Amino acid sequence: MAALGRVAALCAARGLWWRAACAAAGLRGLCPQRGYAVGPAQSSPTFGFLLDIDGVLVRGHRVIPAALEAFRRLVNPQGQLRVPVVFVTNAGNILQYGKAQELSDLLGCKVDPDQVILSHSPMKLFSQYHEKRMLVSGQGPLVENARTLGFQKVVTVDELRTAFPALDMVDLERRPKTTPLPKSDFPAIEGVLLLGEPVRWETSLQLIMDVLLSNGKPGTGLATAPYPHLPVLASNVDLLWMAEAKMPRFGHGTFLLCLETIYRKVTGKELRYEGLMGKPSVLTYQYAAALIRQQAERRGWPGPIQKLYAVGDNPMSDVYGANLFHQHLQKAWRDGAQELGPGGPRKQQPSAAQSCASILVCTGVYRPRDPELAQGGEESPFHGHRDFSFSPGLLEACHVVNDVDEAVQLVFRKEGWAL
Repeated sequence: MAALGRVAALCAARGLWWRAACAAAGLRGLCPQRGYAVGPAQSSPTFGFLLDIDGVLVRGHRVIPAALEAFRRLVNPQGQLRVPVVFVTNAGNILQYGKAQELSDLLGCKVDPDQVILSHSPMKLFSQYHEKRMLVSGQGPLVENARTLGFQKVVTVDELRTAFPALDMVDLERRPKTTPLPKSDFPAIEGVLLLGEPVRWETSLQLIMDVLLSNGKPGTGLATAPYPHLPVLASNVDLLWMAEAKMPRFGHGTFLLCLETIYRKVTGKELRYEGLMGKPSVLTYQYAAALIRQQAERRGWPGPIQKLYAVGDNPMSDVYGANLFHQHLQKAWRDGAQELGPGGPRKQQPSAAQSCASILVCTGVYRPRDPELAQGGEESPFHGHRDFSFSPGLLEACHVVNDVDEAVQLVFRKEGWAL
């Protein structure tokens, strides 16, 4: 945990430019001596929340008490949200409507499925792969999730293992007792979907490698592994996540790290992704911003949602992603770049978000660094995915608060809203 805490010290020393960028964008941090300038109350919101779930609202299956307090502020007496809220999680081993129902029960207010973004939700945009035969890895309602995303021809790791029993040889108890014959009529696999961490890592790692090394025909062998390999779409690069245990647990990012390392060790080449979704991917935040805008339009709020506040507990996914998205928004407004719309990319609209402020809470992965441990000056290891280069300034949150209730209070004060 001390290593995670050192991120803040490292960023403070090497990422001062980010404070200046936050200030220039109107994202100044909490200053107890000076307080916030509070403007007149607004009848309709011009801001919205992107809320992480694990470590912010819940720990495992237990709701964090501060989350209940936060939603008492966010919900009006009629039981409706006062501002647009989207839940952005890197979890993926659950159905969207199931996660919405779970949040509704825990938070005591209605959460609609279109307010929930799972790590793999943006895969709906990768329509060029929807008609391909894809091997899908993860757990939970894998096939239903894949089909909801648009993939109609999916094969699970268990189905592949059944078709080719000789492939799964690590577990002595599951090894076939006789020499099995592979299915000769098994259609070739055309790509790989990694939706979340599987249960039996050794089986999934082995069979995914078999598919990549055989160009989708794991019952055969090739003298030379094909490269580029079959397309791989992955979601959730979190190395760690927070449940009931005192220390963080391995996330899907750890599984991806294993797969990438094995592939490089075996082939001498890098595993490549056609798409890498979930926080901190800008694509995920674009998707969330589009849902925030649609939510505001449905509620009839006339004011454009120009400011987004992303609340999370993980510096490497929540803070890094929000800050990276803020950079993207600033560049888009300067250069007239494109944003994500229902039909794909389109020209940035005047009603689109202009800023995204990162708010880090201390109820999950992140823990404030012990001042006594800050004397060593040792740099924290980089916990992010290799495809997101280490930029210390992007790891510095615009605001650090104790919990999500303090985050909501901070934003309401900043926006001049009554608590």
